[in-house]
Amino acid sequence: MKPTYHYATVLKAIEELRQKGFTEDFNLHENCLICSTGKFEAEDFEISHIYYYEGESNPDDEATVYGIESKSGTKGILVTGDEQDIDPMSQRIVDKLLVSRKRD
Repeated sequence: MKPTYHYATVLKAIEELRQKGFTEDFNLHENCLICSTGKFEAEDFEISHIYYYEGESNPDDEATVYGIESKSGTKGILVTGDEQDIDPMSQRIVDKLLVSRKRD
């Protein structure tokens, strides 16, 4: 079971993950995650922490912070806004992120 902590802000969640060793910054890129140490397909990583934030008055203020661990040991963070606005090329990765978020 994934830890389910809730922090007041996205910044606080990122700071806590950094303290836990999640040092890489992941980005979505053509149906994979990339960071300074490499490229990861959907099957190459697991999501170990999820923090979801909804805007109180504006749905555009939503954000999700993911703590991600690759099978090779790379630990990092991915922050997304509204997943519906993400490039269709990254849909496989987004699907994995959304499934993980719904399980928590």
